[in-house]
Amino acid sequence: MADWNGFRMEEFNLENILPGRPCKATIVYPEQAAPSKPWVWRAEFFGAFASADQALARRGWHIAYCSLSDLYGAPVAIEGMKRFHDWCAGSPGLSPKPAIFGFSRGGLYAVNYAYSYPEDNCCLYLDAPVLDIRYWPGGFGAYPARENEWRQCRELYGLTDETAKNFDEGPLNRAAFLAKKAVPVMLVAGDADEAVYYPENGGAFAARYREAGGLIEVILKPGCRHHPHSLEDPAPIVDFILRSWRPASSPQRQN
Repeated sequence: MADWNGFRMEEFNLENILPGRPCKATIVYPEQAAPSKPWVWRAEFFGAFASADQALARRGWHIAYCSLSDLYGAPVAIEGMKRFHDWCAGSPGLSPKPAIFGFSRGGLYAVNYAYSYPEDNCCLYLDAPVLDIRYWPGGFGAYPARENEWRQCRELYGLTDETAKNFDEGPLNRAAFLAKKAVPVMLVAGDADEAVYYPENGGAFAARYREAGGLIEVILKPGCRHHPHSLEDPAPIVDFILRSWRPASSPQRQN
């Protein structure tokens, strides 16, 4: 056992998550688990800018991560996530409805998973998220392509530069579906993000979510670049997640 910010942490390899390779998994255990064992599922970048994770761990939440890096939320990653979700709900006995954290490219994982398995979450927290592979890493929008990442991504999705122009199976085109499924979403981003252009990603997603009648809370940080993620005071994020986990009898969130 290891230590993570004062909490007990276990790291191990899981077989049968992805074909042909074990996946490194991490579970952080609270000192005393909250009823029904709620958990934060870090889709990517375990431990980075983890103020909200730590605050929830202090409230009895587990934190879990399974490394599916460099898969860009492609179908093979989503099916691996499903296997990890089912393992967490089975072996450690965690709730079947985690709060999924999608940081940066983890936004692709979080939204695509929620689209494929909308009952497998209590909410999504997206932070400076990538929400269209054409814009990142593809370079079809305001910012240039990330060549190595875009080559990997094209291969995973079976795309060429030409066919990618009409690619419509990403998170932006899944916003309306999730809104109609009443999946609560919090989105935090900087309006000066130099890596993931907000209007093409988080801004476009929020607009489509609201247009479809979904509940989404947006915190746009003036002058903030891609880093730092999260908030200096994570209380608004934690409050959103706790309300999503234990919704009040009458709605408290506003579009």
